[in-house]
Amino acid sequence: MADDRDKEFRPVNQILGSQPSLGPIPADQIFPWTIIALLSYMIINGFFGGAFRDEWQKWLWTILIAGWGIGTWWILTGGRSWRFLSKFIGVPTWTRGTARYKSFLESHYERKNRKTKRRHRGSRK
Repeated sequence: MADDRDKEFRPVNQILGSQPSLGPIPADQIFPWTIIALLSYMIINGFFGGAFRDEWQKWLWTILIAGWGIGTWWILTGGRSWRFLSKFIGVPTWTRGTARYKSFLESHYERKNRKTKRRHRGSRK
């Protein structure tokens, strides 16, 4: 009887561990997308408003620029952005090396040190 209880399936809530969303739009993207859409509206209607003859051209360019900005933001910060962005990360090249300390204040220190070392070596022989 105890074995039967262990073999039974336990109900699991499917929503646990998933990201909140409003339909197909992830919840963490709503605020940045709103800002991108508002900025594109301000750019087209504010700065370049006089460049368009018809109202539909303004809205067309607003939607195109907002779509481009939203798409770019979604690719860079989306849930699985590492799949796309990991292709552009270079593998580090590890090398061993040492750097000599060089003082900015005393530029002649190394020359003086070399001269004193040579004098001591020559006097010991």
